[in-house]
Amino acid sequence: MIIKNVLVNTFSNPRPRLNHDVPHWIRESEEIFFVTVCSQERGSDYLTRAPVANALLETVQHRNKTGIWWCSAFVVMPDHVHGLIRFSSPQPMSRVMQLWKSWTTRSIGVQWQRQWFDHRLRGDEEWRKKADYLLNNPVRAGLVSDPLEWPWRFLAPR
Repeated sequence: MIIKNVLVNTFSNPRPRLNHDVPHWIRESEEIFFVTVCSQERGSDYLTRAPVANALLETVQHRNKTGIWWCSAFVVMPDHVHGLIRFSSPQPMSRVMQLWKSWTTRSIGVQWQRQWFDHRLRGDEEWRKKADYLLNNPVRAGLVSDPLEWPWRFLAPR
């Protein structure tokens, strides 16, 4: 009987939310985060349909221009996005990302997974490694042979 309850509770409870709280000694506005957000339907090509991909890239550039964040590199893959982002908004990173996901859901129709991933970068060398990873993602996925051929990327002037 106890085993049955454990199994029922294990399968009926959703996965707990990832904690995106940044330690109090870290200033988000001074740090760069590697962010990954996946679409609800993994394996889909929805995000790389031209109107959707263009609109996603426009939202990134708009947030750069308005100072909500500073995204130095961003790539749209068929079912997920990666970005290197400094969050300059007075709101916490988790709230900025929640608002971006909500906006893109309402305006573009993207259905995102509830969870998303972030990793704080610790220096220029790590930024270069993550930027290389991000920009070469379409090559690793077999979508193009050269990263410069991938149309759904954004690089801000450094």
